[in-house]
Amino acid sequence: MARPDKAAAVAELTEAFRSSNTAVLTEYRGLTVAQLKELRRSLGDQATYAVVKNTLTKIAAREAGVDAFDGLLQGPSAIAFVKGDPVEAAKGLRDFAKAHPLLVIKGGVMDGRPITAAELAKIADLESREVLLAKLAGAMKGSLSQAVSLFAAPLAQTARLVEALRAKAEAEAAAAPVAPAAEAPSSTEVAEPAAESTESTESTESTDSTDSTESTESTEG
Repeated sequence: MARPDKAAAVAELTEAFRSSNTAVLTEYRGLTVAQLKELRRSLGDQATYAVVKNTLTKIAAREAGVDAFDGLLQGPSAIAFVKGDPVEAAKGLRDFAKAHPLLVIKGGVMDGRPITAAELAKIADLESREVLLAKLAGAMKGSLSQAVSLFAAPLAQTARLVEALRAKAEAEAAAAPVAPAAEAPSSTEVAEPAAESTESTESTESTDSTDSTESTESTEG
């Protein structure tokens, strides 16, 4: 391959790495052209499958900041570049590899993080984005239906609820304990000031009597 062609190939691979959220490295030794076309169809519309040269791929991966393929670029290599939901592509690779053991999944990179072939198999077991969104929409629809039913309840039912709450509040108020009234003062406590008044009167009378006696005795003398 001439130098300009190599540069163009490296630039194309570099852009493929940068524009894809997932890239899976495979070895396709022994697969026919017809089988490779079948594999491309099984990956879905959001993935491409490109046969690559190892030396050029190393350069492109390095320029794109991808180091997940270090040490894996050996033998006839091809890369699945995924620009959307990786689940469909992972399922396609897994199912095709089961039917055609000559396809070897070596590893990959997803959102800048290296992933192993075992991790890719786990991703293939997940439900696709479309299925998850459909389930989420169904759950949200059920919740909205419940909310609509609640707001659409008859006004009579709401009135009965308010009346029941009012009756409950009145019953609780009636059952509340009444605070005891303040006790009136006893007769003894009321009489004490009168006793003090009597003592004061007796003292006055005694003084008056003494003064009168002393005045009489003075006159007689």
